[in-house]
Order: sequence, then structure tokens, then C-alpha cells
Amino acid sequence: VQLQASGGGLVQAGGSLRLSCAASGGTFSDYDMGWFRQAPGREREFVTAISRYGGATSFADAVEGRFTISRDNARNTVYLLMDSLKPEDTAVYYCAAGIYYTTQTNRDWHYWGQGTQVTVSS
Repeated sequence: VQLQASGGGLVQAGGSLRLSCAASGGTFSDYDMGWFRQAPGREREFVTAISRYGGATSFADAVEGRFTISRDNARNTVYLLMDSLKPEDTAVYYCAAGIYYTTQTNRDWHYWGQGTQVTVSS
């Protein structure tokens, strides 16, 4: 499975941004999908995940209530809508595919996209 993330950019604090991750090379609905992020000098951390048909989601405490994850299985794409962005949300955002949407551990996710930079200015 190949994953291609896009939609990153520079936004002011309080603004919004939507990331997309397009999948190819596999059956998209076979996989739960997740988003992770890595800020400079920090380890990659879990952000959010969605089950394979979108019926269940999980969020990191730092983003719950501000971020929304969704997926369109007909378009083989998962989305991350980020609202009320804060400077501490600045990071490279990665999408991932796996089989346990409840896991927040990097090594449990099987496939990774290349990352897209999100920068939030204060």
C-alpha cells in the first residue's frame, strides 16, 4: 500500500487546515487509517485514527475537539480537518495504514506516507 499525504502549509494560530492522504496499491477498506505527527526534536506521536468503514475514531488528548478524521473509501482517501490550530501543532504530519485503529504505537502501523509539513504561526 502506498500513501501520499498532502495539504500541509502555513497557517495562523486559530486557523484551519485540511490534510488528505490518498492510498493506492491495496484494498483501502481493509485498513484502519491514522495520522501521526513529528515536531522537531521530538518523537513521532499519535494524533488520530479511524476504523476501516469510519464507524469508530480515536484521538490524542491534545487534539480532541479540534481535529476531525474522516475517510472516503470510494476515493481511497482519508482526511484530517484541523481547526483552532495552535503553534504547538506545528509538525510533519504522516498518514498510516494498519489493522488496529486503537493502537497509538508507531510500530503497530504497517504502511506510512511521506509526510506533509504543517506550520502554525503565533
